[in-house]
Amino acid sequence: MAIITLTTDFGQKDHFVGAVKGAIFSEIENVNIVDISHYISPFHLHEAAYIIKNAYKSFPKGSIHVIGVDSELNPENKHIAVYLDGHYFICADNGIISMLTSEVRPEKIVEINIHDRFTSNFPVLDVFVKVAGHIARGGTLEVIGKPITETKELTGIRPVTSNQSSQIIGNVIYIDNYGNVITNIDRKLFEEVGRGRDFIIQARTVKFDKIHRNYSDAINFDAPPEKREEDGKRIALWNSSNCLELAIYKSNLTTVGGASSLFGLDFRDTITVIFTPKL
Repeated sequence: MAIITLTTDFGQKDHFVGAVKGAIFSEIENVNIVDISHYISPFHLHEAAYIIKNAYKSFPKGSIHVIGVDSELNPENKHIAVYLDGHYFICADNGIISMLTSEVRPEKIVEINIHDRFTSNFPVLDVFVKVAGHIARGGTLEVIGKPITETKELTGIRPVTSNQSSQIIGNVIYIDNYGNVITNIDRKLFEEVGRGRDFIIQARTVKFDKIHRNYSDAINFDAPPEKREEDGKRIALWNSSNCLELAIYKSNLTTVGGASSLFGLDFRDTITVIFTPKL
């Protein structure tokens, strides 16, 4: 049975998600449709890229991932189908796929060229669903598009080093449901540049000198509950994606707030890691 995932900025208020699912069921007899997220911020390419990057690997090889974010066809926003890491991705060539291709080389990319068969202005519903159906039935990508070798790159997804590798300058690329701030600084780069040196992480007026593996690692559970520093505890950690994350322990956006609001951080804001020179 084919597995098709959906990642969009459609939300759930309108008919879009239901219509796309209906079209998939009409196109493919036996299919399992999985919603990854329909709450991507409108046209937010970095959000979409981060979410699909961290979700697709949990699915079986051969899964088909439809990404409906900024998908309207125009001369600067072509449609592509990509075979990468044993998975298929159908999306616009707007940079979303570059967060995946920066780590895994795609085996095949085609620019979709079947648009003359459709008259609507809802490409996820018609073009993307038709391509997904073709792939699910064992069709090759060359039938629905012409091979290409490059896709657009998202800016701001890679941090930079400066001052003779004494600093890493990164950016906020995602803010999750808890208000936690995820950066584009990954553990591999941090360890390569840091080489075991002491460091300070600076984000506006907030500073950290330790990075934890888990949220609860920042709490001293040897102390009696009434003496523990828990509420509002500031934490830097390596999250499940091995990205540097700044968080508040057990944050609640409806009451005390989260790291994004309490630290005054938003998408693209700068996060700097300063390493102490070894004597």
